[in-house]
Amino acid sequence: MSVVSRRDFIAGLTAAAGTSVLAGRLAWADSATKIKKGTDLVKVGRAGIRTTVLGIGTGTNSGNQQRALGQAGFTKLVRHALDRGIRYVDTADSYRAHPFVRNALEGVPRDKYFIQTKTGARSADKANKDIERFFEELHIDYIDSLLIHAMFRGDWVTEMRPVMDALQEAKEKGKVRAVGVSCHGWEPLAASLDTDWPDVQLVRINPFGVLMDGPGREDPRKDDPQLAKKVAAVVKKMHDKGRGVIGMKIYGESGFGSKEKRLESLKYVLGLGCVDCFTIGFTSVAQLDETLDLIEQAQAGA
Repeated sequence: MSVVSRRDFIAGLTAAAGTSVLAGRLAWADSATKIKKGTDLVKVGRAGIRTTVLGIGTGTNSGNQQRALGQAGFTKLVRHALDRGIRYVDTADSYRAHPFVRNALEGVPRDKYFIQTKTGARSADKANKDIERFFEELHIDYIDSLLIHAMFRGDWVTEMRPVMDALQEAKEKGKVRAVGVSCHGWEPLAASLDTDWPDVQLVRINPFGVLMDGPGREDPRKDDPQLAKKVAAVVKKMHDKGRGVIGMKIYGESGFGSKEKRLESLKYVLGLGCVDCFTIGFTSVAQLDETLDLIEQAQAGA
């Protein structure tokens, strides 16, 4: 698929009335409505933010795979996703993808897309400076969802209080719409239940336990279905507390080697009832189109 012109792309968005766009505004789905498509728009947690079920990830192998597309290739992917009805782009400071995202979204009305990014700040001052820098790098004046990135220790809920307070203040000032955290490890994931601070939480989830956070893992790339059950139990408790849950590693990083296993994973994640939406790091429009089709298949028999 060739990269469409900016004028044609914007016209395509406008012409999408009756699907994702209505009278120039996103037509949000009722939270009680059963999810049928990856482009359905859902409420994510108590902050009231809304986005599509499926999001475009920019962090596969720390963003190397998406950056390897080059700006033209990445823009083609993002424009195709938006044209299909996806509104959610997930990124992070450490992925070094902010300029790619900015350029890919140039000319697209701000209310037509949802941006989640992440800060590696470990102090309030750094967090505040990151927010202002993110505005410049992404050419936006607010962030839909801002996460504290990559918590590795169980004491993050106390040690990161200055950063949490800084993000909360940014939210109160309207710079950020929702705040949250992503955890890398079982201890920080389990400790997340000890705080009510996050509006949203980014969690690794798939039925195979691949690249997921669990206790005593020797090889995170090996299947461990029992681990998946343990993580799912924690995630359900988060969701029951009113926290928005955003999934990642739905396909691991390899795609599990077959379309059948990708479908199995989507059925599992969507069937949990506690994952509001999820992000997948695509590198081609074919991968994205397949996933949209698989989500419909997964939900058709649900």
